[in-house]
Amino acid sequence: MKPTQQLHDLGQSLWLDNITRKLLTSGTLRHYIDDLSVTGLTSNPSIFDLAIKNSNFYDDAIRQKKKDGKSGEELFFELAIEDLRQAADLFRPIHDRTAGIDGWVSLEVSPSLAYEAASTVKEAARLHAQAQRPNLFIKIPGTSEGHFAIEEAIFRGVPVNVTLLFSAGHYAGGAEAYLRGIERRIATGLNPKVRSVASMFISRWDKAVMGKVPKDLHDRLGIAIAKRTYKAYRDLLASPRWRRAADAVAQPQRLLWASTGTKDPDASDILYIKALAAPDTINTIPEKTLLAFADHGEPCEVLPEDGGDAEKVLAAFAKAGVDNEQLAADLQREGAASFVASWKDLLSCIESKVTTLRAAG
Repeated sequence: MKPTQQLHDLGQSLWLDNITRKLLTSGTLRHYIDDLSVTGLTSNPSIFDLAIKNSNFYDDAIRQKKKDGKSGEELFFELAIEDLRQAADLFRPIHDRTAGIDGWVSLEVSPSLAYEAASTVKEAARLHAQAQRPNLFIKIPGTSEGHFAIEEAIFRGVPVNVTLLFSAGHYAGGAEAYLRGIERRIATGLNPKVRSVASMFISRWDKAVMGKVPKDLHDRLGIAIAKRTYKAYRDLLASPRWRRAADAVAQPQRLLWASTGTKDPDASDILYIKALAAPDTINTIPEKTLLAFADHGEPCEVLPEDGGDAEKVLAAFAKAGVDNEQLAADLQREGAASFVASWKDLLSCIESKVTTLRAAG
């Protein structure tokens, strides 16, 4: 049995953290679904930037959309939604078979709106309606400003991928926003089955402290943070408050591990896949990491529901001078800034393509 199938049988969904038009048209994504147990997909501005910059698969579409008067964000979202519709259709049988638990794709709102809640809600609703696919999440950052947008989008029936989470505290804030939105739907007689995932970023923790802590602590911080968060996730699902929502047929917000490609060249290339195996979770992984795990993955220990050694390991980092709460805030702020920079690069890339295509006639 393939390692990817073993994880699937454990109850963890493997999603691909990538999308390109070539991936869709070549049959590669179909291969990953059929042979490597991939059951969903995530995207971000950096992924689309590289896809458009490094291929000519988008040239004809860009040329036509420019001729139709499209430019900037409008042109990009049309390109992205075309890709994500195709991907969503490939995953639709999984989505239907699992009653909406799995088989999702994700599209991010403009990162420039990360601290503008009302605009984020409006954009989330617009993009979801434009995509016309029930298995498409809209990604909204789990910043303090984003909590209102998450709650309001859920209340309006928009499925949300809460992104840019770096700590158990960040997770709790996003989960609270999701639950408030669901509770409002229940109170007003609306269907509470609006899906959501909470995306925890892992590897950036280890990259941030690399060389700043004793060597025996290298590549352990992200996993410890994940274990602490997994405990918070399990505690919430066992709480009376969630049970009341579940009794009204609300569906759990699933915990998703993101940023799970190994950054340390001296560490295993499947480090975060082996370490984060857990039922009722998702691991969205880069294509290179997916292929590595399919090739030489090993049986995985399941994350302990009580957090295991997380607090002991985090205490060791605190002793080494790492302030987890401050670092979480820094990583979230830097992540938001990085997404904005990637967004600007993406729009610049599209305009550069337009100029090149125009010059080529």
